[in-house]
Formats: sequence, structure tokens, C-alpha cells
Amino acid sequence: MATRKKPAPEIGPIVSASHLAASGMPALSEVEFALEMTHHAFGRWMVRCMAAAGVPGLSALDVFVLHTVNHRGRVKTVSDICLVLNIEDTHTVSYTLKKLERLGLVTASRIGKEKAVGVTEEGEAACLRYREIREKLLVEAIRALGLDEKEMSRMAALMRALSGHYDQAARAAVAL
Repeated sequence: MATRKKPAPEIGPIVSASHLAASGMPALSEVEFALEMTHHAFGRWMVRCMAAAGVPGLSALDVFVLHTVNHRGRVKTVSDICLVLNIEDTHTVSYTLKKLERLGLVTASRIGKEKAVGVTEEGEAACLRYREIREKLLVEAIRALGLDEKEMSRMAALMRALSGHYDQAARAAVAL
């Protein structure tokens, strides 16, 4: 007598919270799970790449802020940095800037009443070492995947648009 095989269970969306995926848009739960995984992986990468570049002990936010301060070599205010990085808590950026200043990676000044920061030669050198390591370890590996750079840019634009929807939903949630 032949035994009948049970069909394999259907594999649903890859999510971390099935109760959220059981909503009107399961794909959004997939995106959220992928964003969370990417967020943590990217944070680990930034910390370890900067350590390999010779500046250990920084958090992912520290690295992100340093790159932002170094961007285009212009002095930036704390509010500019927070706006660009979509950071609501200015005290976290202020703390990071104090840490980077103590390490000699940025220098502080004033623009009117507001604190402003610029990158030092040591900070710029750290960013350039980071870039070299990034090219060798990450860019080459991503390029080998054969991804279309225009599609990657489109995906980045979509992610920025999604961030706006999450911000709007957060404002609405506070009003409930």
C-alpha cells in the first residue's frame, strides 16, 4: 500500500511578525523585516569598516555623522545634520559630535547661536581610508552581483519615499 505524501506547507512571506503580515499588505511586512535586517547589517558594517580604517570604538551613528560632516567639506550645523539624517533627537547628534571632537575628527565653531562642525584633516583621512576599504570589500562584491545601478537608484528613491510615509504615520499615531 502506497502512502500519500502531504503537500509541503506553503511558504508565506518572509517576515518577523506574522500577526502584522496577516494584514491588508503582507508585502509591507516583508519590506519592514528586510529594512530591519539591513539596518543592523549596515550598522555592523560601518562600525567594523571604520575600525579597520583605524578608528575603533565608534557607533554606527558616530560613523554616519562623521561621513555627513565630511560631505563636500562644508561646515554644518547640528540642525542641518539632524535634518539630513532624519534624526529627531538632537541630543544624540550633539553627543556624537562631542565624541568625534574629543577624537580630533571634527572641530566645532559657531554660526550665530548654533554650534557648527567641520571635519579635521584626521577626520577626512579616516573617511578616505573607510572609502578604500569599502571599495575593496563591499563595492566589488556588490558589483559582482550584476545589479543595474539605475534600478538601485530607483530603489533608494523608493526607500526615501517610504521614510516620508513612516514619518507621516508616526505624526498621526501621536495624535491618536
